[in-house]
Amino acid sequence: MISYLDLLLRLTIWFLLTADLSSPNIIIGFTVALLLPRTPALPSRWLDWLRVLGSILKAIPVAYLEALEIMVNPHDYEEITLEQVKPRRTPGLIFLDIFLITFTPKTIVVKYHERGWYEVHQITAAAPPHASNLPGRSLP
Repeated sequence: MISYLDLLLRLTIWFLLTADLSSPNIIIGFTVALLLPRTPALPSRWLDWLRVLGSILKAIPVAYLEALEIMVNPHDYEEITLEQVKPRRTPGLIFLDIFLITFTPKTIVVKYHERGWYEVHQITAAAPPHASNLPGRSLP
């Protein structure tokens, strides 16, 4: 059975994509949310969802500040880093984590590794510290 949080996430994505809250669209959204395939996973905890949603709310002003920083101080370097997935994440929480990382203008998730890692592309104003001996890889 689909959990309430997964259903809520699917419906939210549906309504954001369709931008229509009419009765037929709500019925179609519920139908699509229930028919989409699910993977068996650990049950979600409300506390985990609340933490992620709180992080998303905190990321909104950070995203605006990063966008202003990029406009004022161009970022000419890029790097790929690996970030570990937090333990006991359901597919819905992994999706929200990827959304949170990608929401800010300086970072984007390039790949999710099934072994529990996100490959994250990040732009920086200065050369990455681990590449101090090498010439910085500049954006075109």
